[in-house]
Amino acid sequence: MMDAPQLDTLIAARIRREREARGWSIADLAAASGVSRAMISKVERAEASPTATLLGRLSGAFHLTVSTLLARAEADAGPARIARMDAQPLWTDPATGYRRRAVSPPGAEPELVEIELPPGARVAYTADSLAFMRGHVVWVLAGRLVIEEGAGESALAAGDCLAFDLVAPKGHAYRNPSASRACRYLVALHRR
Repeated sequence: MMDAPQLDTLIAARIRREREARGWSIADLAAASGVSRAMISKVERAEASPTATLLGRLSGAFHLTVSTLLARAEADAGPARIARMDAQPLWTDPATGYRRRAVSPPGAEPELVEIELPPGARVAYTADSLAFMRGHVVWVLAGRLVIEEGAGESALAAGDCLAFDLVAPKGHAYRNPSASRACRYLVALHRR
């Protein structure tokens, strides 16, 4: 399995490559994402580990999913068609403890991602960060999950599966309503 410092270094390099491939300055990316120039600079130098929300804003500015951005970073370590369990990159959000495992091989479509959301944790994404997505499917493996879509929400239990199109104008969020139990779920992401 790839360790966190190695993945942070790959993420830093990938964000810089995505920005430079578009001919953008750090100021351009800051304007497109709403992330400060100082934070982008720290992330690109691997001096700060980005949160899930920050990655959502940066990947949205690039018209990529967080999973695609991370898959591209992971692929920079070397190509693979099979994603073996012990080699699947695991990333932890430093702000919430949210853990993300890239289940599918880098670049595969749909992208499959396993998430473990700690008790009481909530991760939100703005509408802009997912505007280029066609939608996705969430399958709860263990625990309970609430998906907030604008003013509405869907409560899911283990075994429940929800398909949605990500068009909520205020974005959406994943929330674990339990005060004592982590929630594990699988997300299948589809780009437009």
